[in-house]
Amino acid sequence: MAPLEANVVAVSDRAGNVLRADLLAAAEPVHRQLRPHLPADYAGRIRQVLAGGAEMAVAQEGGRVLGVAVFRILEKTHSGRELYCDDLVTDEARRSTGVGHALMAYMERIGRERDCDTFALDSGTQRQQAHKFYFREGMTITSFHFNRKISERPTSIRF
Repeated sequence: MAPLEANVVAVSDRAGNVLRADLLAAAEPVHRQLRPHLPADYAGRIRQVLAGGAEMAVAQEGGRVLGVAVFRILEKTHSGRELYCDDLVTDEARRSTGVGHALMAYMERIGRERDCDTFALDSGTQRQQAHKFYFREGMTITSFHFNRKISERPTSIRF
């Protein structure tokens, strides 16, 4: 059965505090399906990301994490107040069961509650299945995202 938005639980609060260390730990295997490069100290790295302004929520069922969302609120000149999703990943075994939709609905609700103008995310050009999902969720492609790697630290950026 697909989880409803009620099964999406905040792992952190707006201030970057971890509310559910158990769910943070349980999120790691699912999150690594999208971000295998994350360091061995997963919890430590995520705590750094949260301290930098991000929030985290998971879709869960019986304490088992089915999907992970990492997002933040940004003020931008071109899009106003934006809820930006850093990471959205559903466990490979639970794709196309409503998990991603539940996480998207949760983030959109947060964005509306916090008076955001837009909801945005970036998706790698190779992720065609994810793009189909985003189109079904009513998202559109509005720009190209350009970047240049400036450090030697490992990231998910592929050149």
